[in-house]
Amino acid sequence: MYDWNKHIIREDASLVEALQHLNSLSGQTMVLFVLDDNDRLLGTLTDGDIRRFIISHRNIDTPVKSFMHREFRRLKEGKISVEAVRDIRRQGISLVPCVDDDGHIVEVYDFSSCRSILPLDAVLMAGGKGERLRPLTLTTPKPLLKIGNKCIIDYNIEALANNGITNIAVTTNYLAEQLDDHFSEPVCGVKVRCVREPRKLGTIGSLKLVDSLTHDNVLVMNSDLFTTINYEDMYLQHIEEQADMTIAAVPYMVSVPFAIFRSEGSRILGLEEKPTYNYYANAGIYIIRRKHLALIPDDTVFDATDLVETLIEAGKKVVYHQINGSWLDVGSPDDFRHAQELVKNKF
Repeated sequence: MYDWNKHIIREDASLVEALQHLNSLSGQTMVLFVLDDNDRLLGTLTDGDIRRFIISHRNIDTPVKSFMHREFRRLKEGKISVEAVRDIRRQGISLVPCVDDDGHIVEVYDFSSCRSILPLDAVLMAGGKGERLRPLTLTTPKPLLKIGNKCIIDYNIEALANNGITNIAVTTNYLAEQLDDHFSEPVCGVKVRCVREPRKLGTIGSLKLVDSLTHDNVLVMNSDLFTTINYEDMYLQHIEEQADMTIAAVPYMVSVPFAIFRSEGSRILGLEEKPTYNYYANAGIYIIRRKHLALIPDDTVFDATDLVETLIEAGKKVVYHQINGSWLDVGSPDDFRHAQELVKNKF
């Protein structure tokens, strides 16, 4: 969460005070938020506003309320449009206040680092033993293995936080105490909740244990992924297609190094020389309508594929979203080494 208090100035402050305040922000986004005596947001002020006023009026004793910018971009608490956020980013606006119904600032978003503000809760699955990465995972849960100088799971927490997702839970099982300890302090400014499985419940069964979900849609993902997926694009496709579940997918190509028969029964109709087939594979990231979580049985081993099949059988709309960025499931020693190289090359 951005510390916006350093950008506050009162409406009766002088022009000189405003200049001094802006000068103290050197190296940061140089904008001030002008508040009245009741802490309501009245306008914004930049050095450009001050220069234009001095040039036209030549008066440095005027309070800032006389020349502040009153027509400014703001977001409304509880009514933030993802499309509006995209428009703000396209305009290159860095700091945008979010106000309540009374005009008080509740938060300021820094779009130089914040990618979006998505109305999603998020749950990361972190209960697996990571057996293929032994001996590394004998004493450390796989999500806490470090790639570069950061735990695998923290790359994902950071990406979610940068998309405005702050209600984040992690389901745990193997070496759960270490994850509890890791998330005892906020990560990337977000307080992450840990929810422990009483026993192994499959790849999505523990989702039923997570309460305090507030949005209509929930993003669920494996905690050991290394990806640059555009969560905003995935969310917008989910909404536009009115999907009940959207599954992130990665292209997967199969090349056959032989000539393949085209046949009818035992009769060969022709040959296809060394064909290549293109498929899409499940990337372990899902957006699910929250109401469908009721389909997950209590205290039962239940995988994500089980939920997919249950929704399809019920006639619900399940779609896929192709990941255009990079994606790596850190499941083997080779994957782990590859992830380390990606970080060195500024993943």
